[in-house]
This record gives sequence, C-alpha cells and structure tokens, in this order.
Amino acid sequence: MLGFLVSALPSRGIFRKTLRSVLILSSAKKLWQVGQPVCCRWQRSRSGFLRQYAAMATGGQDPFSKSGRSPNRLVNEKSPYLLQHAYNPVDWYPWGPEAFEKAKREDKPIFLSVGYSTCHWCHVMEKESFENEEIGKILHDSFVAIKVDREERPDVDKVYMTFVQATSSGGGWPMSVWLTPDLKPFVGGTYFPLEDGTYHLGFKTVLKRIAEQWKHNKSAMVESSENILKVLQDAVVLGGKETNLVLPPCQEVTERCFDQLANSYDEEYGGFSVAPKFPTAVTFSFLFCYWAAHKRTEAGARALQMALHTLRMMANGGIHDHIGQGFHRYSTDALWHVPHFEKMLYDQGQLAVAYIDAYQISGDTFFADVARDILQYVSRDLSNEEGGFYSAEDADSLPTAKAEEKKEGAFCVWTSQEILQLLPDPVPGATNGATMGDIFIHYYGVKEKGNVNPAQDPHGELTGQNVLIVHYSLELTAAKYGLETDEVKKLLERCREQLYSARQMRPRPHLDSKMLASWNGLMLSGFAHAGAVLGEKNYIERATSTACFLRKNLFYFANGRLLRSCYQGELQPIEHLSVPVFGFLDDFAFVIRALLDLYEASFEQRWLEWAVQLQEKQDELFWDPKQFAYYTSDDSDPSILFRLKDDQDGAEPSANSVAASNLLRLSNFMDRKDWELKSSQILSAFSNRLCKIPVALPEMVRTLMAKHQALKQIVICGDPAEEDTQKLISCINSHYMPHKVLLLADGNKESFLYLNLPFLSTLERQNGKATAYICENHTCSLPVTSVEDLKKLLTK
Repeated sequence: MLGFLVSALPSRGIFRKTLRSVLILSSAKKLWQVGQPVCCRWQRSRSGFLRQYAAMATGGQDPFSKSGRSPNRLVNEKSPYLLQHAYNPVDWYPWGPEAFEKAKREDKPIFLSVGYSTCHWCHVMEKESFENEEIGKILHDSFVAIKVDREERPDVDKVYMTFVQATSSGGGWPMSVWLTPDLKPFVGGTYFPLEDGTYHLGFKTVLKRIAEQWKHNKSAMVESSENILKVLQDAVVLGGKETNLVLPPCQEVTERCFDQLANSYDEEYGGFSVAPKFPTAVTFSFLFCYWAAHKRTEAGARALQMALHTLRMMANGGIHDHIGQGFHRYSTDALWHVPHFEKMLYDQGQLAVAYIDAYQISGDTFFADVARDILQYVSRDLSNEEGGFYSAEDADSLPTAKAEEKKEGAFCVWTSQEILQLLPDPVPGATNGATMGDIFIHYYGVKEKGNVNPAQDPHGELTGQNVLIVHYSLELTAAKYGLETDEVKKLLERCREQLYSARQMRPRPHLDSKMLASWNGLMLSGFAHAGAVLGEKNYIERATSTACFLRKNLFYFANGRLLRSCYQGELQPIEHLSVPVFGFLDDFAFVIRALLDLYEASFEQRWLEWAVQLQEKQDELFWDPKQFAYYTSDDSDPSILFRLKDDQDGAEPSANSVAASNLLRLSNFMDRKDWELKSSQILSAFSNRLCKIPVALPEMVRTLMAKHQALKQIVICGDPAEEDTQKLISCINSHYMPHKVLLLADGNKESFLYLNLPFLSTLERQNGKATAYICENHTCSLPVTSVEDLKKLLTK
C-alpha cells in the first residue's frame, strides 16, 4: 500500500517507457516499490476500502464547533471546504502568493491538501490528522501547508491529480501532494491514515520521512520533480495537426462505443460496471442517440432497453432518495441499494435531462415523474433565493440533535420501528388489518433488523437501519393487501409525505452553499429541457431566473468573462472572493449549452446572443490553434504548471465534448462556418481516443454522429403568444430529436436572429397561420401548418 511514496511515474500507460525511478524515504535508503495507493478513489468500492480501516472514525465537524481553539487564516475564506478547516491546529494557507513566497523564503516543501466540503474521506482525514496537535506542529515546523477546494480551483486540482494518477493506480480525494517551493510535485497520494499499519505507512511517518529527506537529499528530490514535470508536460500534448484535419470514422467509432457499453452491461440490475455503480448521465445520452439512429435494428432496441432499464432500476433503488427526492452520488453495491449519501448538483442536472429524454422516447410517465422529483428536490433544498443553485449536500450528519459524532446516511435511513410508529393508521379494506406502515415496509423492503448488508457497512453506522428500495411492484403490493393499484399508489405518497415531515426534525447534513457557474449551467439545462418537453412554464421560468442570476453574479462585464464561483453571504445575499477566480473551460461550455437550451425552451433571443458572446470569449481564452481543442484553463496564472485538455466524460462531461456540440449548434444558429470547423477540429484532436476507447468520450461520440447525419434546422414562423404556434412547438418537443436546432421566426427582421440568419426573411407564414419548415444543408422542406403534417415530417 505504498504507491503514494514515489518521486517519479511508475510503469503505467503513456509513461511506461519513460520513468522507472522511486523515492528513497528512509535514512536506511530503502526503496519503496510502487504498489496500490491508500485512497478513496473513483473506481474503488467504498465497502472494499472500508474493510481495511474498519476502526476509523466517521464524520466531519462544522467549522465553528471547535471550542477554545483560535482560527487559522482560512477563517477569512469563502469556500465552505476551507472554512471547515479554519479551526484546525494547522497553519493552513489558501493557494496563493503568500504561501508560495513563504516556502521559498524558508526553503520548505509545500504540503498541498485538496478536497471538497461534502467529501466523506476528507472529513475522516481531518478528524484523524488535521485536528491532531502533533500533526499541526510537524506541518508548521517542516512544511508550508496549503488547503485547496477542488471545486473552487479545478485548475490546481487537475494538474496535481494528473501527477497522482500517473504515479499510482488511482486517484481521488482527499488528495495529498508534496511540492517543491516552485510548486513542482515529487510525492503524491490520497487519503493517509494517521498511524502506521501492517501494510501502510501512517501520515505522521510519511511527514517525518519527507522532512528528513528534504534536509539531507533535497537536490535529488528537486531534480526528480523537474524530470517528472517534463514528462507530464510532454505527455498531455494531443496529436492534432492544423494541416491534417481528419475526422474519426463515425460508424466504426459509434459501433465500438455501443459494443463497449453492451459488454459491460449488468443484465439484471442495469448499469455498466460492477460495484460501485455511478449514474453516468453521458452514457444514457449516447444510448438514446444511438437508438434514434438505429430504431429499426436489434442493436437500437438493445441500446434503448439498456438505458431505460438502468434508469428504472436507479429510480427504484436506494441511490434515489424516496423521501426527500433527488439522487445520491453513487451506489456501493450492484443493486443500486446502499449509496454514498452525498448529493451533488451536477448529478441532479444531468439526470433530470436523462429522465426527460427517457419519457420523451418511451412516453412512460414514470420517467417524467422521476424528473419532476429531481427538480422538486433542487428547487426546495439547493436553491438560492437570488436564482442560483448550491453545490451539494453532505453524506454525513448527526443522528440526533444530542449526538456528538456524525454518521454517514443518518439523515436518510430508517428503522422498521420508526416507520411503524410514524405510520400507525389502519388502511380501510386492507387484509389482516394492515396499517400504512405495514404496506410501506413491504413495498420498500424494510426489515426489522435492517436491510443493509454488513459488507456495505463495516463501521456499523447502518446497523439496524434500512435504506429504502422498491422491493415489490405496485401491482404485487396491491394484490397482497387486497387493494386497488391506484389506492396503493396514493397511500404510499401519503406515507412519504408523513415520513418527510418527520425527517425534517432531524439534524440536516452540511450544505455546500458555494455556487459554481459550470454546475449551475448543468442544472439550468435540466430545468429548461424539462420545461420544454413537459410544457411546464414554471420550469422555464426557473431556468430563466438562473440565467439572470449567472449574468448578474457570475459574469464580469468589464472583460466579458465568467467568474468561477460565488457564495451565500452573511451580510449580503451573494458574496464573492476578494481576488476573483475567473471561469474555466467547463464554466463557459456548460453555461453556453444551458443558454442554447434555454433559448430553445423560451425563444428569448437575449440568451442566444449571450451564448454567442461567451463562445467568442471562450475561443479567445482557451483555444489551441496549433493542435486544436480547448485547454481547461487559460494561460494567465503562472502558478499553474501546465495546461490540460480533458479526454474523458465522467461524473461531468468533458468540457471539450460539450464545446464540440455547442459549436455545431451555434454554427447552425448563426451560420458560422468557422465554428463548424472548430467542432471538427476538436473531433480530430481526440481522434485517437475516439477510435480506441470511445466509451471514454460518449458525449463527444454524439457530436460525431451529429456531424455525420447533419443537424436539422427546424424553423417555426409564428407569434409565440398564439395557440397555433405553441401547438407546433409542442409537437416538436414531443419527439426525441438529438440532432436539431429549433428557431422561432417571429417576423422581426431587425432582431439578432434575423440579422445573423438572413434566410429567415425568405420563410413566411402560410395563409396567416403558424408555419413549420425543416431545413438541412441549406435546403428547406415545403411549409406545413398542421400538427399532423408536421408529425409526418418529423418521423420520416
């Protein structure tokens, strides 16, 4: 378990032939071989990791609960994560010149700790190590300690996570990295237990050995960091060539992506991996898109079945909060039953879109109801009164108001006794005098001794507790108790409402009230898409409120740039960092997509106009004209050692994947051939990745499919206030069409849209009625004015 003790990259991936060195970390100069890192990482089962450390404490502490302790300088920060560490006995610095200058002045290595406020294992490491006085003294005497919120500074996180992933077999948070005073990494890892164990070194030992080596072997460590940096910088270069624009073969890439997903599919429970299972929304988007292109084939039917079955199993599973709505981060088991209980905004936004797409394709209101459930949760629990969305809710909370230690899932789980006490009323007509609690317990698989497998709960935090999971169908439950299906459905709804009221009396998990431009963009898209498809104006109004919030609070008018974040304030509703952190590529890409989605839902041209302005600024800040595609950050911060280009769609889609789609849509909205070319150049830059492992970039594969099939421009000529116009729009929104742009030509030839698309002036209403045209490759269909005729065109 010593993979975190390295000075160079092990034989892994693209670095295999380049680096073989290891770091001497003891006075006896014993070489520690690279092994499995101790970490809480993306691809590892929580239960599997926990079994190794069953005695560890759980839960984090609120930032102002450390009685009798003086704050460190993090108390002046805005980030909820940094504030959680403001009363540690550690001389923490935020990322910035003050810390860098101190390290150089005192010739000390930097200890960099990166995490986020709802990270369970960040809480564990804080409790074990960062609240420890002895650790605080070691860090003060031998290091300059820097704390970074990865959500606030993704540029910092990405650089050093690249190092950690390359030097070990995984990565995750908390991330722990040691740097030279000029910020070059030489040792990295993730979570460290405080004390030594049989197969690992403890954090205390690691600190002491690195400090000792810095004193006696500094020149070798500095030289090693220089070599590492050079290899990393060379390795992150993509292979696109400006003079050799070649798109990857669409059919080959698409089929390979489908095959890779089909081969990993879990037939019984859905999902595309063994435990842990993540709700990766980009996978559903690709499968729906694949189905649309192969509707009449066995493979197309298979793609749709995989997506719909997985979404249904997720909604019925414990990863779905059946009482408080919304989805937890991931499932620790194959059944979607026992989740990691934190809730992230980016999941809610993307899953809302996935469930709306599922409804749009299948017509099954089950999926629409799940989307409404997500939007209800976000509107109620993650919404700022100014229109923005908060980032996350924690997994850990106090079980009772009198408890002193937080437990994971405490806010969400139930004992059977609690449920029976809260739902005691007999149900008229039910067999054997069953109560509301009896029926609820049966439907949701509640057991007297708890329904959590001990393998998923090595700490015993969930002993005797139940994570709700739909165990029987409505029909079977109704038959068991001699009731009608609709009656059981309404009964369960009342049960959930009563349990929700009871749950509100519990101590709530920590809320990360940071508001990020990128994640707000993802959530805005969810509301806009749901509003358009469901025809619910309140969702479109909520999306519009968020767009106004972004423009007011996260847009810097002086230079046309987005800001990365803002915060719920104490003295005023919204507060900002004293030194602004400007937006990164994902902020621009996700907000631009959201604005395009909002235009297609509301037809307010101001959002389309702002999207165009942001795209032009994105090109200026992030585009690589030599090797194509966008860097994740601009080149203005000298503390960022190198610029990266994300090449994987994960919990969030790669910003380049979204940008490629945005450019294609905008080229059709604005008749911009340069943006169509840029979209192709992104696909060319990632061609090698798309050809070999397309499953790593399913969102980008969708754009490749769109380019291959050509986007349709659907134009409605009409007055948006008139019923005939709305009927045509509703008809279009009832059809799943992933490769289209939807425009409303209202006849105002001085408007932004008409000035940029002159051909709109040639399209007119027929006989004074709202009229639809479907255009492709600069050729438009014959006009239609009836919903029936429009349906025929859409289903050709």
